[in-house]
Amino acid sequence: MLLTIETTHSPATDLGFLLHKHPDRVQSRQLSFGEVHVFYPEASEALCRFAMVLDVDPVALVRGRGGRRGEGLLAQYVNDRPYAASSFLSVAISRVLASALGGRSKGRPELAAQEIPLAAVVTPLPCRGSEDVVERLFSPLGYQVSTEAGLLDETVPEWGDSPYASVRLERCGRLADLLSHLYVLIPVLDNQKHYWVGDDEVEKLLRHGEGWLAGHPENQFIAQRYLRHQRSLVRDAMSRLVEPGTEGQDGVRQDEAEGQLEKPIRLNDQRMATVVEVLLQAGAKRVIDLGCGGGKLLRALMRKSQFEEILGVDVSAIALEQAAERLHLDRMTPRQRARLSLIQGGLTYRDARLEGYDAAALVEVIEHLDPPRLDAFAQVVFGCARPRTVVVTTPNREYNAKFENLPDDKLRHGDHRFEWTRAEFQAWARQVGKRFGYSVTFEPIGEEDEALGAPTQMGVFTL
Repeated sequence: MLLTIETTHSPATDLGFLLHKHPDRVQSRQLSFGEVHVFYPEASEALCRFAMVLDVDPVALVRGRGGRRGEGLLAQYVNDRPYAASSFLSVAISRVLASALGGRSKGRPELAAQEIPLAAVVTPLPCRGSEDVVERLFSPLGYQVSTEAGLLDETVPEWGDSPYASVRLERCGRLADLLSHLYVLIPVLDNQKHYWVGDDEVEKLLRHGEGWLAGHPENQFIAQRYLRHQRSLVRDAMSRLVEPGTEGQDGVRQDEAEGQLEKPIRLNDQRMATVVEVLLQAGAKRVIDLGCGGGKLLRALMRKSQFEEILGVDVSAIALEQAAERLHLDRMTPRQRARLSLIQGGLTYRDARLEGYDAAALVEVIEHLDPPRLDAFAQVVFGCARPRTVVVTTPNREYNAKFENLPDDKLRHGDHRFEWTRAEFQAWARQVGKRFGYSVTFEPIGEEDEALGAPTQMGVFTL
């Protein structure tokens, strides 16, 4: 099985610093199930290509060091393990490219954190399941996916396509992220693992999925296959697979603290009423509440008959459960229930379920995202989902001076990654609007202070 990684970053040979493998050397390493060889077929200033070839020992498989059990005696001798990309390749990545997988580069630490153009090819890669399974797994992560598959047997065309393909993945990103995606998703595509899966595999999944798996629209599918469909492990992984600050009692307490801070000015009520009015004026009938939390905006939207279809999206399973309880989903009439859907999903990964809506609302959401992920968020909402109207509200940091119980160096919520001034929010919003073809207007929410502005600022993006 073969994995290649290439870059056109200038100079391209910087790839050697990231991989901790010198471009002028061929290196080999013995593993328990075979031998891995790494080298550079091409290493120039314009293009650098790294190759990893894994030669699995079929005799070791028969001796029980990696064979698939429970499929009959013949499976020990007739199987695709010696040549198909699988968990063997993931193990090779973790053993041979451990520093790169961990995002470390002793010689060039700043390069390890940099996003560079990368392309990876894995061949032959099993693609078990639906025809679009590779696309479903990698496209939400921002990859351009090219798949080349042939017939199972060219002499017998009626047998159909082969379940193996050569897959090419391209995107601009960190090398460590690419390796993490491959480490997790190659065994998922194969739907097999060559070793016993226990509690430690949950820890591996969460560690290598940090920062991307929680918001992936196929995270349940990924967890099931990665953990070999062991229900208890999948439940454990899914209960813990949340982004920081979005779930659990700490998040609830932080929300309550922010609510108490703003309660005297009834700011939350004003926010909800203002956003609903904007959506009504926009003529929207199909609306998404992105980052719906416990369902406060959803409840306000359900009161207006103009909104015929309402979708609540949140990365937190607990928040969605709270929304279902608050909205009394189980007691709704069939007509009302048909108007409302709740789904788990993130805001920094493309999700086809978010496309085709008239409007989207993000009420006090963006400040919970890490600043480096705002570009991915903008691409998902404004570039992919692309509703005609997008309403974004966020705290005005300048107004924090008005809250007597809020220290100068503190933000309103313990999970806020930032809070913008009016100038900062408007600069970001205009840049996003220009990038994706939206016009944007701004409106204050709450009583305005002459010097500090209003407590909440709102941007309304329209196509």
